[in-house]
Amino acid sequence: MIDLHSHVLSGIDDGPPTIEGSVALARAAAAAGTRKLVATPHVSWHYPNDAGTIAPLVAQLNERLVAESVDLQVIAGAEIAMTRISALEPAQLTSLGLGGSVWLLIEPPFTPVATGLDSIVFDLLHRGSRVVLAHPERCPALHRDPELLRSLIAAGVLTSITAGSLVGRFGGEVRRFALELAREGLIHNVASDAHDTSRRPPSVTAELERAGLGPLAEWLTEAVPAAILGGGEIPRRPDGPGMEASRRAAWRPRSPFKRAS
Repeated sequence: MIDLHSHVLSGIDDGPPTIEGSVALARAAAAAGTRKLVATPHVSWHYPNDAGTIAPLVAQLNERLVAESVDLQVIAGAEIAMTRISALEPAQLTSLGLGGSVWLLIEPPFTPVATGLDSIVFDLLHRGSRVVLAHPERCPALHRDPELLRSLIAAGVLTSITAGSLVGRFGGEVRRFALELAREGLIHNVASDAHDTSRRPPSVTAELERAGLGPLAEWLTEAVPAAILGGGEIPRRPDGPGMEASRRAAWRPRSPFKRAS
């Protein structure tokens, strides 16, 4: 399994405060079946990280994991706040791609209104980046305006759902919206968004099974994230839960240079 979204690096955001905590989180991820864990620390006004602060911590953690025989590879990435994007130079954004790819993990705000989200995303697409939207099911603005999310997906944006959302870890309304997206075929990846080993653990498979998405687990946690990290074509969604509701989202995205009407 490839976990595309985690806060495993120490002392850089709201993840583990020490490298020992990072190793514990990585060990728990490996025990849960993860073989590649993408470190996606926050890049925001509160946590002004960049590739220069992220890369050394990834290298340090991988060295510790080898030394302690933890069978897991940590890969560099970032979770970029929507509100931070305008302050970043194009080269800075490029350096924050998931696994060095053209795919950027973008975090929408946790507010009832996300003014400019569509403009920011479409601008990134026009500039040649690709966008994975982090936990859209937890964005109140997208609850209020699900058509905005559908238009972004139609333009080529992928969604990465937090596994805990599928089982109510973030409340009933978030769970309802996450399952609605699953029924419509609007989920392309499920990741842990792990921060620690207990409150926000690196668990994905168990949540997929509880949500009835077990048949899609390989596509959601292997095929799609492997294509993202490798820069390949996103594979078509296989037959499974939700396909009857929405084959249109099962992957032939429109050109990213044309906004959906």
